[in-house]
Amino acid sequence: MSFEPLVPSHTMLRLEQRLQGAVGRALADYAMIQAQDTIMVCLSGGKDSHALLSLLLALQRRAPLPFRLIAVNLDQKQPGFPAQVLPQYLESLGVDYRIIEADTYAIVQEKIAPGKTTCSLCSRLRRGVLYRTAKALGANKIALGHHRDDMVETFFLNLFHGGRMKGMPPKLVTDDGHHVVIRPLAYCQESDLSRYAQHKAFPIIPCNLCGSQENLQRQAIKQWLHREEKAHPGRIDNIFSALQNVTPSHLADTTLFDFAALHPTQHPEPEGDTLFDPPPEKPVALHLTHSTGRHLYFQKRP
Repeated sequence: MSFEPLVPSHTMLRLEQRLQGAVGRALADYAMIQAQDTIMVCLSGGKDSHALLSLLLALQRRAPLPFRLIAVNLDQKQPGFPAQVLPQYLESLGVDYRIIEADTYAIVQEKIAPGKTTCSLCSRLRRGVLYRTAKALGANKIALGHHRDDMVETFFLNLFHGGRMKGMPPKLVTDDGHHVVIRPLAYCQESDLSRYAQHKAFPIIPCNLCGSQENLQRQAIKQWLHREEKAHPGRIDNIFSALQNVTPSHLADTTLFDFAALHPTQHPEPEGDTLFDPPPEKPVALHLTHSTGRHLYFQKRP
């Protein structure tokens, strides 16, 4: 089986450079990678995880400090799963990889009634297997393929259905405290990743569990955001920017801000009741630079 990408065009080269730049900024902004890290890249077989591995491999080749990548696929024993596709593809890349077999599919089918969504249980089972695998491999970082749109959708899912202002962070510590989860695609748009995946001719493997459920709450949120973006281009960018610019004093969570301690100060307050908030700073282009420290740094252009 051939996995050769399409002939590069100027448009696709610019797209690849834009995605690599977006990943580089995320790595820098959230200090995702340090020297000598062993990063387990979770490869589901979908477009996003394929793009994640491809972009990290490209950055690894020119990074100013060494880190190790191990691609890991969890074979959940779904009927018809093409078990040979990913091993052949990963061998063609020459990347270190592991295929982990765990029959989570049977557990989900047994526990979840027909017609009910399987995502929650499937996610918990998969997460447990991946955490154990990372520990066995000695990986201190776990890289997931969630992108900007996933993060915005998660925010609204929690807002509308969970009653919580909570999103999907670019970086977090796992429940057991043993690993750090990173999302290097945090600044990447799904539309760009779709075009990139098509151009690179990744061997896409669909999910027969969640991928076949059309009435999920997430799908409804995705469609709503798509309509909003189509009517108001740039809206998703603005929402994501808002997730990075939070003012606790203008919300209502007493655990984040001490409202009881407020009193007149007799001088202007930077977070007071201003009529107009200052506009956000424009993003600054970044470029990769050498570092003698432990972090992978990207510095602002002068």
